[in-house]
Amino acid sequence: MDKIGRTFSCLTKYNAYTVFFFGLILISVGFIACTNPDSKAENRTVFYINEANNISSLDPAFAKDLANLNVCNQLYNGLVQLDSNLAIQPAIAKSWSVSNQGKLYTFCLRNDVFFHDNIAFPAGIGRRITAADFVYSFNRIVSDKLVSPGAWIFNQVEHQTNIYAFSAPNDSTFVIKLENPFSPFLTLLSMQYCSVVPFEAVEYFGGNFRKNPVGTGPFYLKLWEEDAKMVLLRNPKYFEKVRTVSLPYLDAVNYSFLVDKQSEFLTFIQGKLDYFSGIEAGFKDEILTETGEINEKYKHKINLQRNAYLNTEYIGITFDTNLKHVKESPLRHLKFRQALNYAIDREKLLRYLRNNIGTPGNGGILPSVYSPENQNYGYTYNKQKAEQLLIELKNELNVDHFPPIVLVASAQSLDLMKFVQHQLAEVDLQINIELMQWAALKEVVANTRSAFFRASWIADYPDPENYLSLFYSANFAPSGPNYTHYSNPIFDSLYNLSIEMESSSEKQTVYRAMDSILMTDAVIIPLYYDEVLRFTQKNIKNIPPNPMNLLNLKFVLKENII
Repeated sequence: MDKIGRTFSCLTKYNAYTVFFFGLILISVGFIACTNPDSKAENRTVFYINEANNISSLDPAFAKDLANLNVCNQLYNGLVQLDSNLAIQPAIAKSWSVSNQGKLYTFCLRNDVFFHDNIAFPAGIGRRITAADFVYSFNRIVSDKLVSPGAWIFNQVEHQTNIYAFSAPNDSTFVIKLENPFSPFLTLLSMQYCSVVPFEAVEYFGGNFRKNPVGTGPFYLKLWEEDAKMVLLRNPKYFEKVRTVSLPYLDAVNYSFLVDKQSEFLTFIQGKLDYFSGIEAGFKDEILTETGEINEKYKHKINLQRNAYLNTEYIGITFDTNLKHVKESPLRHLKFRQALNYAIDREKLLRYLRNNIGTPGNGGILPSVYSPENQNYGYTYNKQKAEQLLIELKNELNVDHFPPIVLVASAQSLDLMKFVQHQLAEVDLQINIELMQWAALKEVVANTRSAFFRASWIADYPDPENYLSLFYSANFAPSGPNYTHYSNPIFDSLYNLSIEMESSSEKQTVYRAMDSILMTDAVIIPLYYDEVLRFTQKNIKNIPPNPMNLLNLKFVLKENII
């Protein structure tokens, strides 16, 4: 998922079982009265949250942006889901098998999953889902009429013209056939695009399905006044349980839509919101210490959850010397690219600009979640090494200095880019920053019209392949996500090998070898691996950490303060 220029937490030590057992403990000591939908109205629990970014659709076929994703995650389910360790877990599919050399996926479905009650159904009563609903939902995603941004998920599925190999031999069995083995395929199916929807509701609401969602999730939509208010209510028929206690625990979720992050932060501090995510320069020093902890004056009322994020912030370097602006740039030289990497003090960057939120980008493109402690590739700050490489290159080229390099970036990352500019000036390199609007920057980078560009990548799905595919030569932009136009036959051969390998330690070794090759060629300058910051009021419990920053409210408990 291309996130160039966006402002955006280590694999959590908590897993789904921790969440389950913690929930049971709380229930046993008296929280059940607060979450039981049959309790008195005054005891019902409402979770107050703000969404600063625009929610454009509640149709999972368009769940591309984080704002849409987070709401759709409360409304829908798919075949599989991820736990807090990003491991694949059952959802509507209670089990599955992979056969035919990794090309045939057979899912056995639960028989106790129902669509939300809705006027689209006879008598307004939601029916039980069947395998045919997945055939319908997945064919809808790849339909040329819908033009879903998620259609690429099924590129690996066997198909001729518009006929894809999705089938339902019976109500409880769903089958997908791939053209070739693709080991990350199950992780793709965890994406919200792959949610099941009923044909009755899609046909009944037509183009208005985006604001009349019908799914199987822990909550259903009660009210949506766009850009003003949204209310989700507890789904009393939801199929997931903790032992014998039905999820979700909350009775309702109330969304507001304050666009200004400063206003959202102040509303949270006043106790009018239960949850706040992210941090901005305007108030980071108000709530965080220099080391990224909660300031003393807020410790008694606010909890902070920090987790590694599948988000790598970096500077890209176009590698294609067939392009004129690369052929004439010192960036075409390996020693120059290596010097750039050595010249940036990433620990200092995090300390002064981000209150130590994140991990220094001393490795490769793979974020810290995937990086083992014994990783021995990448670059750490070494000014002397940078200067030595530049001297050697000047001598080889017989030049006294290098021309200025233009770095294109968005205004949101100006402080970060000024830091980079200052660091490179210390090794006598001139960097000129060219600021662009987000849309213009995206277009320039996608069409490889810049040799040096600010970028970031947030994982679409939790597999290292999603990052490494950015450098596979068959994925050259603009038709693919290889914005650097990097090409290396050894890298490509390892990539082709990895996508057919089953998950194993050997596969992770191949992934790290590919990452190492990228950094040997110094095709990017990793800056930092981001973290998710989540702030909650003290009475909020059980928000599972998520390295993809996906919000999961079905386990959340809210203690009523008397």
